[in-house]
Amino acid sequence: PPLPSLDASHIFSLPFFVDLSRPADFSLNHTINMYLTSEEGISLGVWHTVPESRWKEAQGKDLAWYQNTLSDGSPVFIYLHGNTGTRAAPHRVGVAKILSALGYHVLVPDYRGFGDSTGEPTEAGLTTDFLCVYNWVKERSRNSLVVIWGHSLGTGVATNTADKLLEQGVVFDGVILEGAFNTVRQNIPPFNPFAWRYWKFPGLGYLYRAPWEDNKFVFPTEENLKKMRSPILFLHSEDDLLVPIEVAQQTYEVAARAQNTERVKLVTFEGSLGYLHNGLYRDPRLPEIVKRFVQSL
Repeated sequence: PPLPSLDASHIFSLPFFVDLSRPADFSLNHTINMYLTSEEGISLGVWHTVPESRWKEAQGKDLAWYQNTLSDGSPVFIYLHGNTGTRAAPHRVGVAKILSALGYHVLVPDYRGFGDSTGEPTEAGLTTDFLCVYNWVKERSRNSLVVIWGHSLGTGVATNTADKLLEQGVVFDGVILEGAFNTVRQNIPPFNPFAWRYWKFPGLGYLYRAPWEDNKFVFPTEENLKKMRSPILFLHSEDDLLVPIEVAQQTYEVAARAQNTERVKLVTFEGSLGYLHNGLYRDPRLPEIVKRFVQSL
């Protein structure tokens, strides 16, 4: 029989000195850490940051207080991160701070197998994880806007889930896609976006059957975009080395044709700024760009 894959692999993505249960250690001091059960045996670590205006009020508050704030009328963002590291990565904390300063709630989950979340990542599993967080938020946010921000791998998770929810007649209030990849237009060989978790341990490939051998990763973003009915804002840096700007332009055009240029926008950032794939949060214009998008919803 084939050798089992490593069950404890999720710890590989977690630097040993990082305690994700203490968001204040990452200067997110109006944030609470919690765990949601995505499905049996899958626990997701999630941070909830409240709007900055509630910073003082938030000190020392418990989970119940944080949950109740979700119905305060402020827009709620769910941030779906890329495919390495944890919710504590500096560029993810940077986005959470921008959104909080704008007066929004931010929920940042770690998918299964990332950070201190349990389980093995699969494409279907990541969709299930995001659906769990989305439904949890919707049950508590009353009529507040709920906006999805996907970055890199998170853009695939966001569009996969949008497609799944359409079958139930559910449309996201708004979607931001930052550094969106496109498996149709990029020459990406059959890949597993989570292989990095095993590369850190030379020789593991010889000892263990690759845990993704049975999982073909598709992330059909372009097909999903043809069906989506949410307002979409694409954000892309011209010097993005992982997703060329030409691909971003083509992906945007597919989405704009499926809806219209009023509902689908693309904002690009000059390559000379050096943002690459992860650095857009540093742009001083970003808060205004996001605010305008939210106001248009």
